[in-house]
Amino acid sequence: MKQGLSLRVSQHLALTPQLQQSIRLLQLSTLELSQEVEQMLDDNPFLERLVEEAPREEFGLDAADSPVPRDEREDGTDYAAAASTSSTSSSSSSDTAVAEADAPATESVDAEPDWDGDGTVEFSPDDSEWGGDAPARNNSSSQDDGERADATELARSQESLQAHLHRQALSLRLAPEDSAALRFLIESLNDDGYLEDSLPALASALAGDDNDEFDELVHHFQVALGLLQSLDPLGVGARDLGECLAIQLRAGADEDDSEAEDQVRKVALAICKQPMELLAKRDFKRLSVLTRSNEDLVRQASQLIARLEPKPGRRFVDVERHVIVPDVIVTRSGRGSNIKFRVQLNPDVMPRLRVHDIYAGALKSHKGEGSQALSQRLQEARWFIKNIQQRFDTILRVSNAIVERQKNFFIHGELAMRPLVLREIADELGLHESTISRVTTAKYMSTPYGTVELKYFFGSALGTETGGNASSTAVRALIKQFVGSENVKKPLSDSQISDMLKEQGIECARRTVAKYREALRIAPANLRKAL
Repeated sequence: MKQGLSLRVSQHLALTPQLQQSIRLLQLSTLELSQEVEQMLDDNPFLERLVEEAPREEFGLDAADSPVPRDEREDGTDYAAAASTSSTSSSSSSDTAVAEADAPATESVDAEPDWDGDGTVEFSPDDSEWGGDAPARNNSSSQDDGERADATELARSQESLQAHLHRQALSLRLAPEDSAALRFLIESLNDDGYLEDSLPALASALAGDDNDEFDELVHHFQVALGLLQSLDPLGVGARDLGECLAIQLRAGADEDDSEAEDQVRKVALAICKQPMELLAKRDFKRLSVLTRSNEDLVRQASQLIARLEPKPGRRFVDVERHVIVPDVIVTRSGRGSNIKFRVQLNPDVMPRLRVHDIYAGALKSHKGEGSQALSQRLQEARWFIKNIQQRFDTILRVSNAIVERQKNFFIHGELAMRPLVLREIADELGLHESTISRVTTAKYMSTPYGTVELKYFFGSALGTETGGNASSTAVRALIKQFVGSENVKKPLSDSQISDMLKEQGIECARRTVAKYREALRIAPANLRKAL
């Protein structure tokens, strides 16, 4: 085999570290971005958080990294911040590079195809820079910033289930062993208020191989369990759903109840001892046989059970985890044909960062040993700020394109949603579909109809009799409307809903209706039937 050398020309795509970081920051959610910023602040000494509002000319990237012109400070160092400069789309061609590099804080969209009549986009004149401390806008006339509490602060101040139970346990006069056992069981509850582990399992984890101690612990746990299940909320400390419902039924008994009410309660207690799947399927005939009662009593008992709380710890769940902070805020102004929608980034989610001017100035004047590594860290800080700026710029561009195409949703609601796919936005903005997918994942928009994920505005198309298309999102909203107005004694089947959609001119098969109904978490017709 003969060896030789040859030259071959080829092309390949290489992702630089800066581009990789930009892509990674783009797909992060708000919470993940906050964690990434905190980690970067800990790792990079040249990066610092902007606490006080800096003058307007101190925002922007370094002159070497950005075409935005600004004066340097007297010590020769520059601030670098994730800033955006308000500008209009009617700027001259010489300012194109500046407009692309800096993310506008606000754009507005008219309800008409020609937004402002002359093809320009209206920007808010009072939007603050990215490094500013401007709060999120709220156009509600009844808003009072001094009296309205922040949702996150309210969530933090909410008492947990364990704290609520510990406070009640303080009023009980218990032996030290029983008090310790009760505290242990309280800390072993899950978020719903259930005790997932059995008492022997909990005792075995503490006692190990000591049988005497194991028996003693089981005894104390049994006493503590009875005390725990007597505390508020009713049903806490249950091992399963049946026991939880039974505890509430026993606690709800009253001496003034009639004989018929006592009979219904006894049947309900008997149902709680049976498999809960039968109750979920409303198999009243099978339950009447198992409980040895007539079907009418089983139906009344099921109505009584339906009024109970299946998750006693529900109201104590840390609601802070469920607070969604929108990345984009859309506000509506005007009436009739003059309706306009203002699209702006939420200032509360944008990190206010800059390059540490003292450290950067010291590095400029010092070119000794290790300066190359420090210069690299300084460049990393600048790239990080620039990539964050580009992330919010892309989110705002995509949001404006979505609002422009889904104007009817912002006026009439989800029934007016039109079909939209990622390719349409990608072609309009000159981006790749994967970029649009990253932007719309785990990013939220505050609209006049609630806070929704950006992916909510994208839906496939269903054919209509007129040859047009209907959005799958609008069809799901229509199905929800049909089910909400149905006769509860004769709920609509999937076939009937499909026929009703055909009457509206929408071609939707029964299997498609079933798929949309399951996505909306709507039960089948046999389970929706009223008792």
